[in-house]
Amino acid sequence: MESFDVVVVGGRCAGSALAIFLARTGMRVCLVDKARFPSETPSTHVIQPRGVAILAELGVLESVLAQGAVRLDRFSLVNDDVRIDGVLDDEFGYPGLNARRTILDHALQQGAIRSGVDVRNGCRVTGVRMSGERVTGVETADGPLDGGLVVGADGCGSVIAKAVGAHKYLVKPPGRIPVWGYFATGPQEPRLRVAHKGNLGFLASPTDSGLFMAAVAVDHADARDFNREREVNFRNAIRAWSELDEIVRDAERVGPLRVMTNWHSYFRESAGPGWVLVGDAGHFKDFTPAQGIADALCQAKSLSTAIAATSGSAVAQEAALNRWWHYRDRSSYDMHWLAMQMGRPGASSPLITEVLRRIADDPDGATTLLKVLNRDLPSNKLFTAGRLLSAACTTLRNHPGHRRATFAEIGAALAAEMDKHRARLRFSTGLHR
Repeated sequence: MESFDVVVVGGRCAGSALAIFLARTGMRVCLVDKARFPSETPSTHVIQPRGVAILAELGVLESVLAQGAVRLDRFSLVNDDVRIDGVLDDEFGYPGLNARRTILDHALQQGAIRSGVDVRNGCRVTGVRMSGERVTGVETADGPLDGGLVVGADGCGSVIAKAVGAHKYLVKPPGRIPVWGYFATGPQEPRLRVAHKGNLGFLASPTDSGLFMAAVAVDHADARDFNREREVNFRNAIRAWSELDEIVRDAERVGPLRVMTNWHSYFRESAGPGWVLVGDAGHFKDFTPAQGIADALCQAKSLSTAIAATSGSAVAQEAALNRWWHYRDRSSYDMHWLAMQMGRPGASSPLITEVLRRIADDPDGATTLLKVLNRDLPSNKLFTAGRLLSAACTTLRNHPGHRRATFAEIGAALAAEMDKHRARLRFSTGLHR
């Protein structure tokens, strides 16, 4: 039977990045995935600058750029009649990036192979091997693999999470369902666009190979009706935002429309004797602020440090993995709630519009927003108490017919802050369920 220091299940962003970092420390790493690469997986494709920095550190950024991935150095957030435009300048270190997963995941796997990782694609993991209460390896359709540590980097439907009985907590239903397509527009301005128009959300930017990605976010309650006539409804939705329509109107769409219907936000128990979860396997949030890929890459780097520091001691390893799990949750709570707010269904409220108007009017507002999205600043640096109070007063004065709804929204915002506080307290006492 083959034996490795670490067996990583799932060979996409989190798994391949982790495998590279671990192999660089001299560990013998096996990376397995049921898929063959290059292949697709649902994704916004957008990578925040902090994630791009890690691609550079992993030595794969240049190969991704060579495939035509677009450096995104401009950003627009549009909320009905409010617009916030920003620039990712040198202060961020790197621009954002948009690369389809057929390009990105393949580049990461090639980087893993160059780093000496034993990469096995088309290898389906069926369960874990146990010695007492400790995970000691995995069972695959091609035979067992032993590992001093098993990492589940196998996404939302993680086989490893299911095998070890990892429970979810802080589970929230989806607000919207994304429907997206690629258009052969040719070169476009390197701008990421996020918008909320009426009941529809939008996410759009140029991607690799001269394509442009355009996504429409439909209220979850309306998704079934939307998908009955998906082609017609998608085109009508694009027309609802003239700025986006002008970009893709005359361009040929490449391939079918994609849709992700089965998702929800959650955290999972993510560490135990001989196992740990990383990336979407351990935590998934609303797609609207485009955090998933950067989260996966950043988690891979921090987890590799925790693993490498404790090799050889099972007790020390388990303690370090639990500390990493705590760290992951603490660093994710703020964006978890912000993502739900950004992706909530329905039209934008007068209160939210007034808050965003104040951010747009602030000379530093756009940069602060970009720093929040890059996780350089917490969201309360953007949604300050003074800004919220001023927006609430204006909303109550200018929209007397919405007073009850505005007070309810203020109450919901306070409740969300309490939820975050309770989550931190709950985790600090070990009550994760």
